[in-house]
Amino acid sequence: MARLVGQAKSGRKERKAKLLLYRFACGKKFPYNFVKARKSRIISYKGAAVGMDLIDRKLLELLQEDVTMPIAELATRVNLSQTPCWKRVQRLKETGVIRAQVALCDPRKLGVGTTVFVAVKTNQHTQTWAEDFTRAVRDIPEVVEVYRMSGETDYLMRVVVSDIDDYDRVYKTLIRAVPLYDVSSSFAMEQIKYSTALPVAVPARVTGN
Repeated sequence: MARLVGQAKSGRKERKAKLLLYRFACGKKFPYNFVKARKSRIISYKGAAVGMDLIDRKLLELLQEDVTMPIAELATRVNLSQTPCWKRVQRLKETGVIRAQVALCDPRKLGVGTTVFVAVKTNQHTQTWAEDFTRAVRDIPEVVEVYRMSGETDYLMRVVVSDIDDYDRVYKTLIRAVPLYDVSSSFAMEQIKYSTALPVAVPARVTGN
């Protein structure tokens, strides 16, 4: 047992000595447990193709709040110099974590401040009908979101219009383009919460100690 303990201590000393030599050769200062500490900050997301650490997550939080934030300010907020910060943002774009950079417009100022949720049922579950429906909703700009659903409703849409008459116009355009079995529309009375920012603060799984 004493021999095993001695070998373990010797191995730790050898690893520490190698790290000290590397620090001396590179002129870099870092603690002995740097590698272990670094590993503990790597975040693995289910379904994600890229590892993101705490700095990446903070960058995503900041960019989702204001994508026009200058790189100098971003770097300051995450305690990095500008070049490493810029490289991290580029990597998030290249790996598809950041899909696009867009402008968010005020629907009321654009005259489409009324939101309608539309539940659609069909009795034609064929590939041809599905393609026709997909094409129809894509061609209607007021239809901003469409989801294929489980349960009794086949599709759920979010439509933005100016008023009831404007929605009626959109509805007639849709039913002319594709046959529908049932359409149920619900007008939103008040928007309680709306956000385009995805949650990035809570990882699915943290690796390391």
